[in-house]
Amino acid sequence: MYLLGSRMYVKCSRCHMALCLKEAQRCQSSAAPLEQADFLKGAPHRKHPGVTNLKTVRLPEQLQVAAQSVLKRAEVKSLTERAHKLSNFLWSRKRATETSQLREKAILLEKTFLEQERDTHTDAIDHKLEAQIRKRVLSELRRTTYNRTPLRYDEDLGLVYMAARLAGGYAAVLRALNEIKKRDPLFAPYSLLDFGSGLGTCSWASHTLWGDSLKEYVCVDSSGDMNTLAEQLLRGSEVDNPVIKQVYFRQFLPVSPTVQFDLVIAAFSLSELATLDERLNVIFTLWRKTNSYLVLVENGTKDGHQILMEARDTILKREEEVKHDLRRPSIFAPCTHELPCPKLIKHHVVPCNFSQFYYSLPLSRSQERQQEKFSYLIISRSAEEKAQKTEHWDMTRLIAKVHRRPRHVQCQLCCANGELKQLAVTAHRHGKDMYRCARNSDWGDMLPMFHAEDDTKHDEMQ
Repeated sequence: MYLLGSRMYVKCSRCHMALCLKEAQRCQSSAAPLEQADFLKGAPHRKHPGVTNLKTVRLPEQLQVAAQSVLKRAEVKSLTERAHKLSNFLWSRKRATETSQLREKAILLEKTFLEQERDTHTDAIDHKLEAQIRKRVLSELRRTTYNRTPLRYDEDLGLVYMAARLAGGYAAVLRALNEIKKRDPLFAPYSLLDFGSGLGTCSWASHTLWGDSLKEYVCVDSSGDMNTLAEQLLRGSEVDNPVIKQVYFRQFLPVSPTVQFDLVIAAFSLSELATLDERLNVIFTLWRKTNSYLVLVENGTKDGHQILMEARDTILKREEEVKHDLRRPSIFAPCTHELPCPKLIKHHVVPCNFSQFYYSLPLSRSQERQQEKFSYLIISRSAEEKAQKTEHWDMTRLIAKVHRRPRHVQCQLCCANGELKQLAVTAHRHGKDMYRCARNSDWGDMLPMFHAEDDTKHDEMQ
């Protein structure tokens, strides 16, 4: 109880505690800008260190002119319609069912059918009935098992693929490589290995970012016709003067296990391999040939994401019999941790994918602005063990579209502790710098999670 003027007031303990808590939060928020200013490193909020997204991507002018010229000379019938069908087919394509999975499914079906027959037949099951059950099992397997159709990329299909996927594939690879360019500005690769090079989009994207330093491009594709088309795109109208020089095409990977490349890329090629064993063998081979960064890109589907997680687990957990490079693997992007992917742990699996806008190859007079959804994985070689963190924050990844609301920003994050978090960023709770960074970030960018926030109540969780 206390007096104010001529009136008497009763002091409420709850109000007093709330007032103390508010003062403590105010003190904490006043210290937060100091830490957040360190994170910005002098950059404006719209260009903070976590921004790795690109604006709408256009094909390099020489590549676009060359592609239009090749398609015009070829005069492919119903090109637009066939390109649309091929895009849908590649997007909906799944991995082939493994033999072990088929065997398990067959055993389970046979057991189910036998139990059904025992309920209806009191006598012992004879050989004739067993044969009928086996036929039923085979029939059910044919009906329910995904039938993967292999593609043979000859000249005709290569031209359709060019119309369908050249621009989208280039945009996805450029966005993934831009992560390295932005976060490791001192990286200047000398050599590139492109596995499953197709039309050479990885070489064009790499040349866009590191054209001054790259002096050797090795493109590996089993299709000779695709290699020929890729060479035509490089030369354009200048037969003896290609746009990108020192590009070498092969149909098989280099044999020597000690030959390494600064940058190794496999874009939309692991999904072309039929079995898990084939994929794992290729992943091991590509990692052995990686000197600095291994970049894997796939469609942003469940199967595409799971193929990349297979590669991630293979490189991080499985030991090679003979090690030619003792440096340990380290996940560079998009994961902010090396724990199991939280999206695969969830009951309803949702792929971890990202989005990039681009202008399509103009088959007619106008260009369409389209969206490419893709998944990617970047693994680097690290010579030393991870140093102890001195910063007051952990980096998180924005894994969904950012919703900007009045006075707050809704963010879905993948955190450094391997958990998914829904966060409402406000200037009051997280500081003005953090709030402005969130408003200027988009799907796929990174945001800092300051350690001081972990001690507060999680009433921002939605």
